[in-house]
Amino acid sequence: MSLLSENVIPGNHGKVFGTNAKNHTNMEKIKTALLKIAGIKDVLTNEDIFPLEFTVHTTKIVSVKEIEDAVISVGFHAIPKQLFPL
Repeated sequence: MSLLSENVIPGNHGKVFGTNAKNHTNMEKIKTALLKIAGIKDVLTNEDIFPLEFTVHTTKIVSVKEIEDAVISVGFHAIPKQLFPL
């Protein structure tokens, strides 16, 4: 594994995660849980596609494991998508 695959690094790209959440209410629960993590600047949700996705932007390096654990704590899963395109 590498720094980019195991962490979300600061910048404009963020990291996209797929989730098994089904509706807006579930996505808001995920967003609230993620914003409690130190270093997470914002969470953008994409509810126009299936499966639903969210993008995490950070101000410092945050581990993917920490994000996954926060999402699991509210009853859902977070699966990181591929790295950002160059």
